[in-house]
Amino acid sequence: MSRIWVLGAGQLGQMLKHAGMPLDLEVCPVDIESEETFPLELHEQVTAEREQWPDTAATRQLAAHPGFVNLNTFPILADRFTQKSLIDKLELATAPWRLVEADTTADGLHQALGERVLLKRRTGGYDGRGQHWLREPGRDAIPDDWHTQAIAEQAIDFDEEVSIVGMRGDDGQCHFYPLTLNLHVNGILLGSVSPLARLAHLQAEAEGMLGKLMNDLDYVGVMAMECFRVGDHLLINELAPRVHNSGHWTQAGASVSQFEAHLRAVAGLPLVKPRVKNLSVMVNLVGTERDNGWLAVDGAELYWYGKEVRPGRKVGHINFCLDSQAETRSALDRLEPLLPASYGPVLDWLRSQLD
Repeated sequence: MSRIWVLGAGQLGQMLKHAGMPLDLEVCPVDIESEETFPLELHEQVTAEREQWPDTAATRQLAAHPGFVNLNTFPILADRFTQKSLIDKLELATAPWRLVEADTTADGLHQALGERVLLKRRTGGYDGRGQHWLREPGRDAIPDDWHTQAIAEQAIDFDEEVSIVGMRGDDGQCHFYPLTLNLHVNGILLGSVSPLARLAHLQAEAEGMLGKLMNDLDYVGVMAMECFRVGDHLLINELAPRVHNSGHWTQAGASVSQFEAHLRAVAGLPLVKPRVKNLSVMVNLVGTERDNGWLAVDGAELYWYGKEVRPGRKVGHINFCLDSQAETRSALDRLEPLLPASYGPVLDWLRSQLD
């Protein structure tokens, strides 16, 4: 049995472990806070479920291992300044932006980027965290501790939020999943649906953009690219050098899930273009207690993370990949009374994509 170590033991690491079992890969997620050391062998591989990690005995050991795949990619993509700089270098479309330097002023950002400007922390910040809006020219101010620690982006009046997940082997071979349409509420992904025929004309553009990025980085594994759809074109929002929440539907809806694809690439196993089974829907479970009634909904595939339930925390997801859109709509109807009332608009949105 080959062994792959995962820096991070959250739900992504656990789902990688689950995906490794049919391949006879022993996947070992490691708690980033651990001060233990582990029996890594020289021939084994190391990957990560996250872009950043603290300095602990465990992370030092894994990061020093010669088999840490994509080690040099993480600092580039974990910092929004170097990530945006890479996108610009490759002449790929993204929102106009500026580095927030020590002498940058809110008025200067408004003059350069427009009336609505979004500040984003260079590192950290996800699910809507680490962001600050400037919406009032002449009255705004940049918080003191954001200078040199953030970038500023022009607000984009986008039509929809989409993402694409791709995989690349160490021989440069790339394959992609179809575009996924996503719904975010307060910065947190709550629903996804893929594939949609009306997005198919954007697939080649998305693959070209993500493929160019992965090739430039000599990346091995799965990478996700979140985009804004503006008319008939895409703008890159952010990149994730790992398996991604918006690719969870592939567990039910594709012949090879994003988790298996990542492990295949890291382990040097053959990569194939995933076959999509049917239209899939993913409902993200955020800050809600488990209800075993979900398991009685026809077609529901529950992934419960076993984490303490807290407001705003991702604690699980449910996938549906049924034979018809009518069956999917019926399943969402049955699921709705088993979720908090706040999920009503999310399920309405998902149903609207089935029309």
